Amino acid sequence: MPSPTLSASLPPALVRRRTLLTGAAAASALAALPRAHAQAAWPTKPLRLVVPFAPGGSSEIVARAVAAEMAKTIGQNVFVDNKPGAAGNIAMQEVAVSTDEHTLILGHIGTLAVNPYIFARLPYDANRDFAPITLVSKVPSLYVVHPDLPIKTLADFIAYAKARPGQLNYGSAGNGSAGHLAFEYLKMVSNTFMLHVPYRGTGPMLTDLMAGRLQAASVGAPALLPFIKAGKLRCIATGTAQRLPALPDVPTVAEQGFKGFEMTQWYGLMAPSKWPKAHLAKLEAEAIKAARSTLVKEKLAQETALAVGNTSAEFDAFIKSEQARWKPVIERAQIKPEGAG
Repeated sequence: MPSPTLSASLPPALVRRRTLLTGAAAASALAALPRAHAQAAWPTKPLRLVVPFAPGGSSEIVARAVAAEMAKTIGQNVFVDNKPGAAGNIAMQEVAVSTDEHTLILGHIGTLAVNPYIFARLPYDANRDFAPITLVSKVPSLYVVHPDLPIKTLADFIAYAKARPGQLNYGSAGNGSAGHLAFEYLKMVSNTFMLHVPYRGTGPMLTDLMAGRLQAASVGAPALLPFIKAGKLRCIATGTAQRLPALPDVPTVAEQGFKGFEMTQWYGLMAPSKWPKAHLAKLEAEAIKAARSTLVKEKLAQETALAVGNTSAEFDAFIKSEQARWKPVIERAQIKPEGAG
């Protein structure tokens, strides 16, 4: 309001004008408050966490664990949406071009460190279209066989395969998947020849493996442990540097004659890079808190998965190091996408 002294020296019309202008300015300032509050209140609706693979694999276990914990503090529900197809490319493209600022994706060794080197053209750019949020988990890879095979150890398996070149089939969740890489890596170091049978996801592949239509596979520990404990699959080696507490009697590949061998899968949260920086920062803080929480650590430990929860900068550096590691492996194994000549 204008001061009484100044108002007394002004014509009444000017006093009324100044009063109206002052009131309008106050109203404008008040109107801006809800907008600022709305921006600070992101997310304004449930977050959709897309998993680019079929249900039943390690990816779903990791995604559901971190989504449930994030939902407790981020202010909205976080629901998991499985979108398999084309080695994860369909889901990656969908999230890359999404505009709702509430759709994120579970990044993976395959979609971020493998697909850029096995596809001549991708519908997304792994480094440009996505902002790394946090590395949620590293998952040990296990090597398993159908229990009817006369095999107890990795040495047995290699000898059995060498005596039957091209007669054994191993399955994976698809060309370029972590399981495909893991088994090609083992084939290279052991100088064995087996046929690869790609599936659309880990679940259907495991169904055929347990039915005896496949002889072997390498899959993340969370998806395999229940079947190993039930005697439906036999684990002959782990891809980790040390033995797993859940499988203390199973030696690593390195222990069984292949020094330095190590293979783990990994999963991390990614968001479209065009998101506002404030949204990315809030998502990073909440995701790190969730991944490091006691409940997520315990949940993943039950599945023999390691919770990580690093910063976005650390995750970005990790992705680049993995890309550098797997590029020569892919070239050596001549891994190509399904349908490629």
